[in-house]
Amino acid sequence: MYQHIIWDLDGTLFDTYPVMGRAFRETLAEIGIEEPCEEIVKYMKISVSHAFKYYEKKYHIEEAFKDNYRRRRLEMEVHDCKPFEGAEDICRYIQNSGKFNYLFTHRGESTLALLEKYEMQDCFTDMITSQDNFARKPSPEAISYLINKYNMEPAESIMIGDRELDILSAKNAGISGCFISENGTKCQEADFTITHLEQLYSIID
Repeated sequence: MYQHIIWDLDGTLFDTYPVMGRAFRETLAEIGIEEPCEEIVKYMKISVSHAFKYYEKKYHIEEAFKDNYRRRRLEMEVHDCKPFEGAEDICRYIQNSGKFNYLFTHRGESTLALLEKYEMQDCFTDMITSQDNFARKPSPEAISYLINKYNMEPAESIMIGDRELDILSAKNAGISGCFISENGTKCQEADFTITHLEQLYSIID
């Protein structure tokens, strides 16, 4: 059914939110603020910028907090972040079937480091990260760029992500969206909803 599969990274291919939340919590603790990791991750799953804005408003934290958080997160991710079970298998299957994987993430240069650590970088025909300076999701700008660059048929293209932002970005670009649901969460805009990556086999074929 689909020839072009565009992936989000955090919370979709890689289980990064626990590490991101822990890094955020520890950075808050450095300035005397205690917040549960689960609460932090809840806001991060809307977007990391949303989490920053929420805690900036709540505690009036300074700009230096962001830099300290990013440094701590990068140090922790090298050791603790792993792909979800089945992530590499489905990407290899897509690639070996003559289909194409792409990556669209708000993450920056750490994207390639994570993929290289698990030897997954060659699974992707192209990657769009924050370093490419496209408008952030839910803007369709980055996906539209990929569609034009690779002559994708929108009907044969799908974005896979764990946040409403991912799905809205797909729909705004005129392609399908597959929502990875956790704890029964729903996304009304999604064409498909799954709870495990293995369910994708029946969708993409």
